[in-house]
Amino acid sequence: MSAEIKSKNDHLSTPWNKGRLVGQKRPLRPKEVWAIRVRLQMEHRKRDLALFNLAIDSKLRGCDVVSLRVDDIAAGGRVRDRVIQHKTGRPVQFEIMEQTRASLQEWLNARPADRGPFVFPSRVHNQPHVTARQYARIVHGWIEGAGMDGSAYGTHSMRRTKAAQIYRKTGNLRAVQLLLGHTKIESTVRYLGIEVDDALSLSEQVEL
Repeated sequence: MSAEIKSKNDHLSTPWNKGRLVGQKRPLRPKEVWAIRVRLQMEHRKRDLALFNLAIDSKLRGCDVVSLRVDDIAAGGRVRDRVIQHKTGRPVQFEIMEQTRASLQEWLNARPADRGPFVFPSRVHNQPHVTARQYARIVHGWIEGAGMDGSAYGTHSMRRTKAAQIYRKTGNLRAVQLLLGHTKIESTVRYLGIEVDDALSLSEQVEL
């Protein structure tokens, strides 16, 4: 076998995920949330700080976060305490904490009024708002900027962070299911990556 053919065969037999971290992206720990938040504050990145805080509080998928409209989160120029986001025909409710409201208010005040109806308008001319792909790149920048392993985290880290903390502190799987907007509790089990026996035990303790 020639060296060229051997090299080609070795290349083909190499798993695509060799050396890569695949599977669920881990949620951020509280100290990691603060590391990113403080960095964005120090760099006066109003849009990114508002986007980061809103992503953590809302627990929405990336595509739903970037497609939020100003009218979804604010009324009369003031950011609401509670938001109902209508996605896939099922309304998902979430609260905006004081710190997040402050960063959103600051961003909305600085955001050009002629940039359309979306909270996070795109800087690309033919796109109405930041796309899910752009959001993924922004998240990657946050992670790497804080000195963390970029391969271990992603956009779902933002979605999972608060849910994981709520589950860790309360053990209330049903509450987390509702907050994430899952129709089946099995989806919440898989999403949080918890043990099935533990999940079923907790589920039996929750009366509906």
